[in-house]
Amino acid sequence: MTEWLAGMLVMAAGAYVAAGATFAAAFVTWGVGRIDPAARHATAGFRLIILPGVTALWPLLALRWARGSAHPPLETNAHRRAARRQP
Repeated sequence: MTEWLAGMLVMAAGAYVAAGATFAAAFVTWGVGRIDPAARHATAGFRLIILPGVTALWPLLALRWARGSAHPPLETNAHRRAARRQP
C-alpha cells in the first residue's frame, strides 16, 4: 500500500466519523424518539450510551429516520419463517 493510498483511507475514515458524529448529535436529540417509541422519553444517560453506535451506524439510522418508520423492523430469521409455514 502506498503512502498516498494510506493517507486517503485515513481521510475517508475521518470524514465518515465526522459525518457520523454530526448526524449522531441531531439523532440522539430529536430522531431516536421518532423511530423508536420506547425511546421517546429516554434519559440523557441512554442517549449518551447510544452515541457511539449511532456514530458508527449513521447511514442505516439516517435511512430509517428519513423514511419516518415509527417502529423497529420485525426480525426475519429461519425460526420465524418456519413458524409461519406451520398450519
